[in-house]
Amino acid sequence: MADHLRAQIAAAGGWLPFDHWMGDALYAPGLGYYAAGSEKLGSPGTAALGGDFVTAPELTPLFGAALARQVAEVLADCGSVDVMEVGAGTGALALSLLDALDGLGVTARYRILEVSADLRERQQTTLASFGDRVTWLDALPGSFTGCVVANELLDAMPVRLFHWPDNGGRLEERGVSVDASGAFVWVDRPAPDALARAVSDRMPALPGYTSEVNLQAEAFVRGMGDWLTRGAALLIDYGFPRAEYYHPQRAAGTLMCHLRHVAHADPFVAPGVQDITAHVDFTAMADAALEGGLDVLGYTSQSTFLMNAGLADILGNLDPSDAKAYAQTVAPVQKLLSPAEMGELFKVLAVGRDVDVSLRGFAQGDRRHRL
Repeated sequence: MADHLRAQIAAAGGWLPFDHWMGDALYAPGLGYYAAGSEKLGSPGTAALGGDFVTAPELTPLFGAALARQVAEVLADCGSVDVMEVGAGTGALALSLLDALDGLGVTARYRILEVSADLRERQQTTLASFGDRVTWLDALPGSFTGCVVANELLDAMPVRLFHWPDNGGRLEERGVSVDASGAFVWVDRPAPDALARAVSDRMPALPGYTSEVNLQAEAFVRGMGDWLTRGAALLIDYGFPRAEYYHPQRAAGTLMCHLRHVAHADPFVAPGVQDITAHVDFTAMADAALEGGLDVLGYTSQSTFLMNAGLADILGNLDPSDAKAYAQTVAPVQKLLSPAEMGELFKVLAVGRDVDVSLRGFAQGDRRHRL
């Protein structure tokens, strides 16, 4: 992977914008993190740590069970049984969603768009019992009516990096070059006009400030307006509204890497072997949805969404007589809800078209006014 990236830098004249570098490090065929065969997702609760990070569906199927209640409401409103998940990881969310929807009397058809060949293979094994109710797509559909789910998708899309010089000069774009020893190094160049405009729309100039914009994720959300005929998309990820994202104290940005359950901020450590992400600017995603002709239906924290969706009722149906089993079930739920864990950092944004009900996941604590 490192040799491939060096060749890409050389072919580009010695400097590569970071979104190109990140895109190849994650998705280059046969080499990138999501395109090769390394184990990506695992559980930190196992004796031998697997993968590099853990997502909510891997922690507990109760995440999918609560989400299913919101999905069922969307399906009922638009008269569909179609669910589409974009970026389905190991298939754990699809499995828990399908099981929970069955329990709610909804026999859903499930489509998955997955760019990682090895993750698609894991999904097919995990979901084999559902037969032809689950199908895999190679591209976004021309039209879709139903409920779209994307859990930790937007954060994995390549970002543009920018930097305001310490002397208060013109905005610079941060890219990657190679030094005399062959090591990857940061090199800043004057930002193109389009990037400079995008940044100026988001924040004032702050000398010494470095951050990112996720124009690819914005394009994805904006593009939903072309194919989401009716229904809603539930976008679940870690991030902030713009005022918090570009806060003056967040002067180093949000770029983050994950390797064997260790989080750090150096993307050059193990290209192709580690995950590289950035937090989501949810204001930008809401704006993109509106630009695509969609409605912004709700925005709140993961903990508020899950409680609104009925997670407390699901927990109330558990049998507490086996104290050990009950504790093992409840412990990961606490991680989903705790403000110190995933409960506050993760947000849920719902966008859609022709949805005639107020979504239950946002009945209390809707934060659209903060976007």
